Amino acid sequence: MPTDALEVVMAALAASPKYVDVAPDLVRRLAVGEIAKRRTAKEATKATKEKLHQIGGAFLSPSLPYARWLADLRAAPDAVAQRAVCTAIMANHTSMRERLPFLTDFYAAIFADLPPIHSVLDVACGLHPLAALWMPLAPGAAYHASDIYGSMMGFLGEALGVLGIAGQTTWADASVTPPRTAVDLAFVLKALPTLEQLDRDAGRRLLLRIDARYLVVSFPRQSLGGRQKGMSAFYEAHFQELIVDQPWDVRRLTFPTELVFIIAKR
Repeated sequence: MPTDALEVVMAALAASPKYVDVAPDLVRRLAVGEIAKRRTAKEATKATKEKLHQIGGAFLSPSLPYARWLADLRAAPDAVAQRAVCTAIMANHTSMRERLPFLTDFYAAIFADLPPIHSVLDVACGLHPLAALWMPLAPGAAYHASDIYGSMMGFLGEALGVLGIAGQTTWADASVTPPRTAVDLAFVLKALPTLEQLDRDAGRRLLLRIDARYLVVSFPRQSLGGRQKGMSAFYEAHFQELIVDQPWDVRRLTFPTELVFIIAKR
C-alpha cells in the first residue's frame, strides 16, 4: 500500500460528517490498524468505517438535532418539563432507551447505600449525563463527562448548564486517555465491551486508573437485537476477571437489560 495511505484514508473519513465528529486520535489509530491489514486504502477506509460504527455509530440515531434539543430544553418551563425533554432526547441512544423504563429505580438502587455525591465522572457517556436530573446528587454537584463525539460533548456542555448542573465535557477516547479527574462517583455504563474491542486491556486499565471513591460499572444483558444469549453470566465472569486482584468491595444489581456492579475503591 502507498506510504501516503494514511492521508488518503483520513481524508476520506474527514469528508463524511458521520466520522469527522469522532475523536481524531481514535480515528487515526483505527485507520493505522486497518491499513496494516488491508490491500488498498479503499479497503482500509471501509474497514475503519465499520469499526467506528461498531464502537459508537450502532448506538445512535443517524442524525441528532442538537440545536433543536437545546432550544427545547431552554423552553422547558419547569423541572417536570425538563425531564420530559431529556427523556425524549435520551431515547435517541440505544443504551439509554433501554434504561428509560426503569430509570427512577435504577438510580434509587445505585445511590441507596452511597454517601452524598458531590462530583461525578461519566466515561464514554453518550447521552447519559441528561439523566443527572434523576440522580440524588448533592446540591451543587459537579458533573464531568467524556465521549468520542465532539458535537455531542458540545451539546451536553451547554445542556448541563441549561439544567443548572455544573458540568464539564471532554472530547476524548477513554480507551487510550482515561479521564484523570478525581471524583466521588464514576459511571462506566455498558462501555467496557466496546472499549475492549479497541484494546483488550482497556477495561481493566480504565477501572484501575479512574480516580473515584465509587465506580458504577455495567454490562448489557442482551444484544442490540434483544437476545440475551447468556450475556449476564459471561459478563459477570469477565468483570470478576477484571478486578480479581483488587481489594474492592462490590455490590451487584440486576435490571431488565443491564447488569450493574457498584465498586467501593476506598
